[in-house]
Amino acid sequence: MPEKLISRTPKPTYDAVLIGGGIMSATLATLLHELDPNLRIGIFERLGRFAKESTAAWNNAGTGHSAFCELNYTPFKSDGSVDITKAENIAEQFEQSKQFWAYLVQKGHIGNPKDFITTCPHMSMVFGEKDAEFLQKRHETMSQSHLFEGMEYTTDHDKLREWVPLIMAKRKPNEVIAATKMDMGTDVNFGTLTRKMGRFLAEDSNVEVFLYHEAKDI
Repeated sequence: MPEKLISRTPKPTYDAVLIGGGIMSATLATLLHELDPNLRIGIFERLGRFAKESTAAWNNAGTGHSAFCELNYTPFKSDGSVDITKAENIAEQFEQSKQFWAYLVQKGHIGNPKDFITTCPHMSMVFGEKDAEFLQKRHETMSQSHLFEGMEYTTDHDKLREWVPLIMAKRKPNEVIAATKMDMGTDVNFGTLTRKMGRFLAEDSNVEVFLYHEAKDI
């Protein structure tokens, strides 16, 4: 009996395996690659392209998450003051993200940043005296942090009509409306950003990208 032929080719082994081709996998893979270019990385994506589901612009609002306009990040304390701790932490994290993207651009790993990040003012608007009072306290507290320098606050209808003319159309003159505006807000197309990082990774021999691969078990 002839000896049964056995493949001597070992199965691929990786230092890191990432499941899914979204913004999280692309970011982690890029960070790992930059820290140690010799790491063998495998990325497995169920669909035929990176960032087609949750990361895609159609499914992701893309708001640059800087805590400029998310009121739930700045709750009242028991003493009536506003706690901005969570807002500051999130703003710092987003600044780090922007620094990382700038580094990738400077290194030539990803192309024109205008393809994925755009300046977009972030606004919060509230109605009624109680919420206007909260927004004013929030603004006063946040303005003391360098992370939120430049944030504007107003209850003036003329100013609000400059900011949001459609929302202010046909409003009653005595209606209490307050808003804050942060001009340095951003809008991010995380789908485009993810695919840029994916193309950079796929060009490296130590990174293997598998499209149309679904993880069944670990």
